[in-house]
Amino acid sequence: MPGRRRAPGPIDRRCAIRILIVGGGCAGMSAALHLQRGLRERLRRGEVHLTVVEPQAYLTYHPLLAEVAAGSIDPRHVVVPLRRELTECKVLTARITRIEHATRRAWADAAGPGEPPAPVELDYDVLVLAPGAVSRTAPVPGLAEQGRGFSTVGEAVGLRNHVLEQLDLAATTRDPALRQAALTFVFVGGGYAGVGALAELEDMARYAVRGHHNITPEDLRWVLVEATDRILAEESPELADHTLAQLRDRSVDVRLRTTLESAVGGVMALSDGSRFAARTLVWTAGVRPHPLLRDTDLPLDTAGRVRCLPTLQVLGPDGRALPGAWAAGDCAAVPDPHADGAPCAPNAQHAFAQAELLAANVLVALEGGPHAPAITEYRPGAPVCSTSLGLGRAVAHTRRGGRLTGRRAWWLHRARHLRRLPSGERRVRVLMDWALAGLFAREVVPIGRPEQSAPADERPV
Repeated sequence: MPGRRRAPGPIDRRCAIRILIVGGGCAGMSAALHLQRGLRERLRRGEVHLTVVEPQAYLTYHPLLAEVAAGSIDPRHVVVPLRRELTECKVLTARITRIEHATRRAWADAAGPGEPPAPVELDYDVLVLAPGAVSRTAPVPGLAEQGRGFSTVGEAVGLRNHVLEQLDLAATTRDPALRQAALTFVFVGGGYAGVGALAELEDMARYAVRGHHNITPEDLRWVLVEATDRILAEESPELADHTLAQLRDRSVDVRLRTTLESAVGGVMALSDGSRFAARTLVWTAGVRPHPLLRDTDLPLDTAGRVRCLPTLQVLGPDGRALPGAWAAGDCAAVPDPHADGAPCAPNAQHAFAQAELLAANVLVALEGGPHAPAITEYRPGAPVCSTSLGLGRAVAHTRRGGRLTGRRAWWLHRARHLRRLPSGERRVRVLMDWALAGLFAREVVPIGRPEQSAPADERPV
């Protein structure tokens, strides 16, 4: 156990100020970009050191993963390399294992594939906590063996390949039970991730079956399982009901107030008593705070998120701001004035907005002095969430509180996420992907995994 040090005093302005950002996701990278911009001259003079620690060397823009799965966007274009954008920062590809804010120290493990962990100790003056969240699972029998996630680019590409492979299998087999199981696709979780992924893949599969002489769109069975009484809980009831109606018009079997009880052997057993075989099970039932937070001495709420003031400062045990500690994004319990003080929902809209304000407040705090401007509280605007339901179809909120559906919502959804993508180069690449997809027919060829390659003596020359 590392030895304890005396709690640090105020920041010594004569020494370089060390800012540690934990996490390179939407909140972490955005905060780093804004701090880099505001501290550029001081960074170059060595007066401030800005360090970002993230296990991956890139940010994954999750709101566009559904379009990656549908083949509308090249997978490489929804990831943003951290070092390319954070040119004034020190980026460590490592995993933070412990934070002791009382002594302003953090520990990280940096290791390559198959190598033993290499512990690194990091001292800091200012902590920005933004590790995000991880997928929430449940102890459902068979889920670990049968289920697929949908939180990484690899999982999105793998799911696309898997769906197309099931269509090939169903078109080839003579076993009716196997054919039916191959054409049954189950998604658990009716939030934005689940609804968007199901709708995009259903739209892609509907197009792909045109190439199979013995499969029709009516042969496909899509099932959405949601434990609550509505889908898209963050949307208004009217827009959620409209989305539900659209899915059911496309013959999607939406089961509300229903849970998955078992998936053993590929047989889906639901809480409503139904049982059926399916070869595709996708788990998108929400997220939970990053487990790293349990290995800190920072105060957490009952859900495991860091307790924060509206200023994005970590709330100390005495009810006041904890000096030198800030948090934003999915890991932070920031009061939402639109929800009677309940924490803000874990989504990209809040993550980007909180990160921008956090950076501005940190800059104010670093200036100090009696004439420094006041630190600002987080006052989010009206929800402007949206989700794509396939080519030319979407649902979206507008900034004035209105609601859009259909093609206009689809254009708004794309424009909104194109603007939020934190890289000018990636915006151009995604825009080109969309333009090319509009000019040419959809690409519906699965990319086989390396372990599925034919033996050398069976490969064509």
